[in-house]
Parts: sequence; C-alpha cells; structure tokens
Amino acid sequence: MEKFDLLKKNLLSLGYGVSCFDTAENAAQYLNAQIDGQSVGFGGSMTLEKMGLYESLSAHNQVFWHHRIPEGKTHDDMRKLANAADIYISSVNGIAESGEIVNIDGRCNRVASIFYGHKKVYLVIGTNKIAKDYDGALYRARNIASPLNAKRLGMKTPCAVNADKCYDCNSPDRICRGLSVLWTKPSGCDYEIVLINEELGY
Repeated sequence: MEKFDLLKKNLLSLGYGVSCFDTAENAAQYLNAQIDGQSVGFGGSMTLEKMGLYESLSAHNQVFWHHRIPEGKTHDDMRKLANAADIYISSVNGIAESGEIVNIDGRCNRVASIFYGHKKVYLVIGTNKIAKDYDGALYRARNIASPLNAKRLGMKTPCAVNADKCYDCNSPDRICRGLSVLWTKPSGCDYEIVLINEELGY
C-alpha cells in the first residue's frame, strides 16, 4: 500500500513486523485469524473498540480488558490480568514516519504492557496517528490525543474543557502522567505494527 511505503520501510528497518490494510474490518479479520487459544490483554483504546476486536477475539481466546468488567472483577483486576496475558493489543497516541512510537498514559498500565511482559504485542494504528517526524508524533500525543481522551472521559482538566492542547496542569484528573517512546523494537518480544488506511480513535 503506497500510502504506508515510507513508514513500513522504516518500521521494518527497526525490527518490527508490519501488516497493512485498507479497512479496519480487514485488519480485524486478520487479527482474529492470527490469534487463537491465547490469553489476550487490551490497552485502553477507542481504535480497538471501533474494530469490535473484543467481541470477535473473545469467541476463541481469553481476553482481558478494563473496558469490559466481568461480574466480581474490578478495573484494576482486569488491568493486572491484561498485563500478564500472552498477547497484548493496543493502539498508540502518535507514530512518526521515521518509526518512533509515542504514548502518553495516566495509570501507565498500557505503556508498561507495550514495553514488556508478553510473547507478542500488536499495535493497531490508523492514518490519523501518523506524523511527519518525532516532534510531530510527540505534539500529537500531547496536544491532540490526550485532550480528546480527557474530554471523552469527562475529566475536569483545562484540556478536556477546551479540547485544544495540553496545559501541563496539576489537576487530580490529569490523564497525561507518563510518556513512553519506542525508538526501536524492544528485544525479547515479537512486535507487529498493524497499519490501517482509515482514521481510528484519538
């Protein structure tokens, strides 16, 4: 897919596996075929929500997501189970065409799981997450993704009210508390970047 040629080339040179799809539906079908009989953890992600991945993968895998809380479990229970799963799936807040992957997190369970602890990590990324360079990816994570997520979650922060930029606030509702950057693929784990030619999530 020509749109992703440069990004794919750079990601491959950094050690990642890369798959490209025209639609979220096609990407969801691919992931559903690839992952079977596994324990799967999900990071907080509107991209995964829109793709319906929890429902399809749950039919033949054990999936843990704090967006879906079984009776008798808590949000924290599900985060811990997700962090211990064989497979972890998340989106990202920003990715540079040069290959740097940027995430901002509140509890930091998502960035912790992306970094370590699984047999394989899938990062599912729509076109709206792609920036020209590292500075653009970082800007996007701080000033686009984080304010929109804070607004979605109903947080009482300046960025949630205005949904325009990061104010580097001291609010107890602040959701941008940890920043992670993957400069290259971490050793000891298989990573696959799933690129989708649609705008998905924040």
